[in-house]
Amino acid sequence: MQATRKFGGCPWQQANYNYGDGIIGLHEEIEHFYRYILPTPTEHAVRIELVKRIESIIHELWPQALVEIFGSFRTGLFLPNSDIDLVVLGRWEKLPLRSLELELLRRDIVKAGTMHVVDTALVPIIKFTDSKTQIKLDVSFNISDGIHSAELIKTYLRDYPGLGKLVLVLKQFMLQRKLNEAFSGGISSYSLLLMCISFLQLHPRDNFHAQANLGVLLLEFFELYGIRFNYAQIAISIGDGGCYKRKENTFIDSRPSALSIDDSLQNGNDVARSSFAIVSVRQAFQWAYRVLSQAVNPPGECQLRHTATSSSILGCIIQINDELVDYRAWLHENFDHLVVVEPISSLYGQINGAASYVTLASGAVEQRIYQTQPESVPAAHHLSNASPRQESSSSSTEEPTAAVIVVSSDEMDVCS
Repeated sequence: MQATRKFGGCPWQQANYNYGDGIIGLHEEIEHFYRYILPTPTEHAVRIELVKRIESIIHELWPQALVEIFGSFRTGLFLPNSDIDLVVLGRWEKLPLRSLELELLRRDIVKAGTMHVVDTALVPIIKFTDSKTQIKLDVSFNISDGIHSAELIKTYLRDYPGLGKLVLVLKQFMLQRKLNEAFSGGISSYSLLLMCISFLQLHPRDNFHAQANLGVLLLEFFELYGIRFNYAQIAISIGDGGCYKRKENTFIDSRPSALSIDDSLQNGNDVARSSFAIVSVRQAFQWAYRVLSQAVNPPGECQLRHTATSSSILGCIIQINDELVDYRAWLHENFDHLVVVEPISSLYGQINGAASYVTLASGAVEQRIYQTQPESVPAAHHLSNASPRQESSSSSTEEPTAAVIVVSSDEMDVCS
């Protein structure tokens, strides 16, 4: 188990805040977790500076190439130790993965032992960790789908105010259970986002107020995908307001996967086809539903209280280890000089849009940072001096396996 001694695994909790009981307290903790985990101006600036360094190397090799950010950094929904996803767009007879690999190694950009070229995958990719910042990067070539997907997600972030908060809690939940990578059978960030969007689209409107019921939403998300959802017969679709589809009518030319999510940008494409470990995902969701249900209802006993801050309900299912807290502190200690913060008055009214309060202080070039929110502006009060270490922000907990109740397709609203 990775150490969580400094903050009991729950650094988002505010010391002088009187949390409510049950579901109200869970809602308040989700709000505070969101504010804690959102990237600070320094964390944004560090990533932009890193992208600029990689981009300059790519342009030296191929001056006409275009480098684009996609994934969680483009949407703003990234954890402090999330990867940066880049795509290089250009014209080559053969994708130049090895050429870029050799140049990055020659420039001492890559942390020793972290370079991996995955050239046999459906989407060939270069994976490495930056030696200067300890941030991981994935670089692909000529795949523009991720750019369009990120822009689509940003429209839903505007439509559903609670979406980003729900997603960041779930991303941490998946990360610490190592269920957050599609290549290892888990759920990709994009698939998780689509599951959340579908859930919000089809959530009963008479009981729906995302800003006031984040605790209820989290519980019901776990209930839906841990207990009630029929993975065998039903596919998720967020197009046209969202609906469920029968798998046999949706993926005619391909074999349906364990979890099927119709790609709204390319009909018939199953974006979750690589998630072969869906049984483990479903069991984790069911476990979380049972633990949280027990914690929010009287007498409210959390079975993981011995590993979490005693008063934390959210800490029953997610933890932040000391290593991540120390890493964030180290980033601020070493890279605060990259940031210029504009007056606070310029911040408000900018929700899920292009933010203007952070600029890079690097020479004559000013690079605006985008997709941030006012809550992320204050420097985290809990940051302390530390060494440059960044690993998975997981906390090992034992989770029981259990039988899963499956609802038939006839009991779910199916549109096709």
